[in-house]
Amino acid sequence: MEFALNAPAYQADGAPVSREAFYTIACDPQRSVAVEACAGAGKTWMLVSRIVRALLDGARPQEILAITFTRKAAGEMRERLNQWLADFASPQADDAKRAAELVARGVPPAQAAGLAARLAGLHEQVLASGRPVEIRTFHAWFSQLLKTAPLDLLAALGLQPGMSLIEDIDEHLGEIFRRFHAALLDDAALHADYRALIERRGRSQTAKWLATVLDKRVEIELADEAGVLDDSVPSAAQLWPALAALPHPAHRLHDAEARGLLLRVAAALGAQAKATPRKQGSLLEQALALEDVEAALQAARSALLNSSGQLRAHLAAPELDDAVALLDAIHHAARQQAAHDEHLRMARLSRVLLAQFAAFKRLRGLADMADLERCALALLRDADLSGWVQERLDSRVRHVLIDEFQDTSPLQWHALHSWLSAYAGAGGGASGQRPPSVFIVGDPKQSIYRFRRAEPRVFAAASDFVADGLGGHVLACDHTRRNAPEVIAALNRVFEAAQRDGDYSDYRAHSTEIAPLAGAGVRALPPVPRPPRESAARDEGRLLWRDSLVTPRHEPEEVLREQEARWVAQAAGELVAGGSVAPGEIFVLCRKRASLRLVAQALQARHLPAAAVEDQSLMDAPEVRDLIAMLDALASPQHRLSLAQALRSPLFGAADDELIALAQAADGGDWFGALLRGSHDGRPALQRAQRLLPAWLQAARELPPHDLLDRIVAESAYRERVAATVPPEQRAAALNAIDALLGQALTLDGARYATPYNFVRALKRRALKVAPPAQRNAVQLLTVHGAKGLEARVVFIMDSSPERAGTDTATVLVDWPVELDRPARCAFVYSEGDVPPSLAPAMLAELAARQREELNGLYVAMTRAREQVVFSRTEPHIAAPGASWWQRVEALAQPWLPADVASAAAGQGAFALPGLPALPPVAVADPAPAAFAARDDRASRLGQAVHRTLEWATADRATGEALEVLATAAASAFDSPPREVLRIASTMLQHASGRRFFDRAGLLWAGNEVAVAQGAQALRIDRLVALDEGGRRVWWVLDYKLAHKPQAQQEYRQQMQRYRDAVQALQPGERVRCALIAGTGEVVELDI
Repeated sequence: MEFALNAPAYQADGAPVSREAFYTIACDPQRSVAVEACAGAGKTWMLVSRIVRALLDGARPQEILAITFTRKAAGEMRERLNQWLADFASPQADDAKRAAELVARGVPPAQAAGLAARLAGLHEQVLASGRPVEIRTFHAWFSQLLKTAPLDLLAALGLQPGMSLIEDIDEHLGEIFRRFHAALLDDAALHADYRALIERRGRSQTAKWLATVLDKRVEIELADEAGVLDDSVPSAAQLWPALAALPHPAHRLHDAEARGLLLRVAAALGAQAKATPRKQGSLLEQALALEDVEAALQAARSALLNSSGQLRAHLAAPELDDAVALLDAIHHAARQQAAHDEHLRMARLSRVLLAQFAAFKRLRGLADMADLERCALALLRDADLSGWVQERLDSRVRHVLIDEFQDTSPLQWHALHSWLSAYAGAGGGASGQRPPSVFIVGDPKQSIYRFRRAEPRVFAAASDFVADGLGGHVLACDHTRRNAPEVIAALNRVFEAAQRDGDYSDYRAHSTEIAPLAGAGVRALPPVPRPPRESAARDEGRLLWRDSLVTPRHEPEEVLREQEARWVAQAAGELVAGGSVAPGEIFVLCRKRASLRLVAQALQARHLPAAAVEDQSLMDAPEVRDLIAMLDALASPQHRLSLAQALRSPLFGAADDELIALAQAADGGDWFGALLRGSHDGRPALQRAQRLLPAWLQAARELPPHDLLDRIVAESAYRERVAATVPPEQRAAALNAIDALLGQALTLDGARYATPYNFVRALKRRALKVAPPAQRNAVQLLTVHGAKGLEARVVFIMDSSPERAGTDTATVLVDWPVELDRPARCAFVYSEGDVPPSLAPAMLAELAARQREELNGLYVAMTRAREQVVFSRTEPHIAAPGASWWQRVEALAQPWLPADVASAAAGQGAFALPGLPALPPVAVADPAPAAFAARDDRASRLGQAVHRTLEWATADRATGEALEVLATAAASAFDSPPREVLRIASTMLQHASGRRFFDRAGLLWAGNEVAVAQGAQALRIDRLVALDEGGRRVWWVLDYKLAHKPQAQQEYRQQMQRYRDAVQALQPGERVRCALIAGTGEVVELDI
């Protein structure tokens, strides 16, 4: 721990330096610098600080180009710059404070005092210039370059001016592949290649391979242009020239020497006394008699070797080892030749597919991200054009800053290098111009985006270029401002151990700015054990009937994952209940979203708010699907399933018996007609639909989709009804989904869809995403990739012992050395578990890179936590190779058994009040009919609406406008006047005599609609709270009654007596008091 606090953590050009010296170099806009900075070191802080200092030095805003990888990161960078400039200009900041800020950014103290006044005026100066600092994503910058490209270059690349960018290629795949298949039918040879692949690999695997071609098209096209595509998988003859004269490597079995060896071995085996050698010798002899040489090779190997390629047991004979070595050599050559032939087929087909894709884009005036990159590379590398482009860039850009450089792809790096290398050398190199200052910052340890072509080796190449080509400096910062020393100590031990074991490299121990914190560190939840194979098989073999309409299927694996999710939710609940951690200060990270969905359900079951920070599919939202069903039914009234879904949804709230009655009335015919023409006495949902649908049906013929949707949402009070239906913790996401659908009606394809029918079809074709609402006080659910750049006090890391992934198939293996401007090899590989001999070294390098990225993922996950990292795991069926995250941290982690888990493990009953001792399981009978059963009249509905409002308000701490929204939603649900509901609820919440029952700060425990039992009767208490009265815990049973003088009604007193007795049985030795809260807000205690 001492090292984590005190060891040097800054380096410049390989030597330790002080903090002041480090920032003097890093923030100096006149120097070119490459900075490797650990998580939490303040990479964006350094970058924006250089922008501020460049502006102070006189650079115009438009002469500064800052590049990052996502729009979100660019927006955050822009927001931070603007906020800083505004703060520096604020009257609250005096010159002494401004000077201190400059000193922190590497300005010598003597100069800082003189620059303070200029810093104060920098904001006004930037605003007056009328031009902002250029903060762009890589693709936005490439797009800007493309707009300056000559028409000849665009034509050569198959592009044209004014193209639209393809955001999602999936929606175009159908037409692309139709063009591709048409081209195959016009060429017999290509059609034969395609049929051969289909016959050998199957239709789905061939389709997957072709989809990979589109995904890897940049690499394939560059390799093809360089003439290395076809040779990426050499033939057997190229590797073994002795095979050049043979039609196929298996023909070597006809060679007299080889055949003689195998026949001698077959004879020696056949002459032995034991049955096994005689049998296998006979099989070897039969194999050599086959005319099909490939079948003969397979049969000969099968005679001597088992399915694992090892010599069969009980075989021994002279020259047997030589025969096995011969068959292995022929087999390797045959595998190489088969892979070569298959690679060439795919190469020929890929050229056709990519040509058809290019033709499709030209026809439609489209371009994709790869086109932007290719065009930028061509502009900056072309001998004739680069000088012109360079001159334009020289006049416009004086400072280049790139964030998160470890996420750069080789193609992006070579585009940059083609521009910047012209300045390499003394005097600006070949350009003869003063080079722009270059600042790159990143962390190869956080490179986790190889699936997006990120290549961490590029960072080292760029750092060397900055130092050697531009005469700059290479800095390293291993000092974090984020993580507690307890977290950093564990991080150091994990990665130093991995480095000692040879699993990791270039890790330097980190230090931290944070002082030790009580409770900080690494913890581990109990692992979820996997049942023994025998019991699992027995459970799976038990056939149980289930109603598939109401009972979901539970797969054994999902049950285990649900248990892990429940323990994470219970641990998060314990932290929140302790009062030291708010829900918004907790992250739950996982590799895959499936586990996050299970955590969301577990958190919701505990009424803990949860938010998925990453974009979600629009059509996955039930609220959206219900509205789409309504549009579908209006556009196509004969769609009975869509109409049934809309009726069942919160739009109308029909019950099952109402839908059954409608189906019976339709008698197998027109549901829509039966709904509009029938009499639906006693069925309020159908009556409501009968009242609203005719006008909507007419509007669907006249209004565009947005206007129609807006009318449906407004007239049906859909938002309010949804808010009244979903749990409080899901309300924000549900309302956000409704608004997102309305937004899509205005923006999807420029709102060109004039009818609901076309709009619905377009929505169903597209994989549209919706950004979730910002919920700062909710547990944040993220993938490890999505958590990059974020931080929280407590981070749960799930699935830390993953299952072994299946071997990837139908892939493209790319070998792209960073020093080359195109791939050295681009090979079509059917199975990564069975690569041909020529690709074995490249495959090993690829697997090593993946293993490095796996550990990078652990680094990213652990460094999100400021105070606590909590690991959970489900025991895998088959563990992934190598040490898992759990195995690397288990010895360092403090075991944590959350309170709820402990009570379950102790074997207590399942039926328990939260925070109260458990009640033994009871058989629940139908409750006895109450003498005071609610009457279905206005007063009853008003009472229900007030109850619902109070339930929501106390859960959400709602006041003011928020309380009004909840009251309106509850009033809509129970058909009551909203103003009256709001008035009564506000009075009851704010009355002096009852306020203490709703003030969380003074409550030891509180719950709404609390389920208890008395004997065989199930009871539900409106509100149950525990207060500290004179140092003793006292329970209050509260019931809301709007009636005048409710205490005078005997039935109410009997009801409260039952409630009191039930709670007293659960809390022996503690006092239980009862009170009625009247509609006037008055609290009336009952002496019972």
